[in-house]
Amino acid sequence: MSVQTDTPGSVTTVYKVTGMSCGHCEGSVSGEISQLPGVGSVKAVASTGEVTVVSESPLDDEAVRAAVDEAGFELAGKA
Repeated sequence: MSVQTDTPGSVTTVYKVTGMSCGHCEGSVSGEISQLPGVGSVKAVASTGEVTVVSESPLDDEAVRAAVDEAGFELAGKA
């Protein structure tokens, strides 16, 4: 799911990530995704498996998948 936000040029996308179970997991996923170009903020929640990303424009799904893989988890898709 991608949503245009009130901030001009800002897009919020919610992804589903499997395997996160703690704060360290959240930090690992957030850290990798935050390194992608154009990402403004990332909030990962292990209990729901949701990762909310605010970016300047829609992100390439494969780039997000690679970042999540690098963190040691699996991108299940968009929420």
